[in-house]
Amino acid sequence: MRRSAIVTLLTGCLLSLLCGCASSGVLKVPVDSASSVPGTSVTLRGQSHKLTGTALEVGNHLPAISLTDAQTMKKVDISQFKGKVLLISLVPSIDTKVCEEQTHYLGEQGTKLSTEVERITISRDTPFAQKRFSEEAKLHNITFLSDYRDASFGKATGLLIADSMLLARSVLVVDKKGIVRYIQVVPELSHLPDLEAAFLKAESLLSEK
Repeated sequence: MRRSAIVTLLTGCLLSLLCGCASSGVLKVPVDSASSVPGTSVTLRGQSHKLTGTALEVGNHLPAISLTDAQTMKKVDISQFKGKVLLISLVPSIDTKVCEEQTHYLGEQGTKLSTEVERITISRDTPFAQKRFSEEAKLHNITFLSDYRDASFGKATGLLIADSMLLARSVLVVDKKGIVRYIQVVPELSHLPDLEAAFLKAESLLSEK
């Protein structure tokens, strides 16, 4: 395993402990409707964490970044999905309670969305961990993409947490032309994004040519 992957795994475990996001136990997770701005900062239990990279803005094209598909283990250029509306869920680490809940919500409640909306989860977990998670959770209607190699997606969007090198909890909606139309960066890492608002935005874009 690459050193960067090991560092990501260890920091992910630390982050999950700090958030109280261990996968066991029952936790009622608050949902945030507010948003931080890419390239600024988020908090964890009130402690600020800087976001690094090129800040993505609504109206920008989604950066053409190669990620690893968890099912095929092949590199995928995320811009290849152009022609479909994309609902992209970013999580710090799928093996934590909040990230697990976010991903289950995307997979289970997201079935209300049209099949023309491509649901994608991106994290810095290894593709092997993502594949195991998707199989155990029986979430076969989400495309899992891994940014584990060099955090290129996080750096290209300003959604990389500088100290942990994990992705900030976020949701992006991208239109058929590959233009970002909606961004929510959850201000507090231990909270969930407002996925219902993202669902509504994604559906509203389907009628656009």
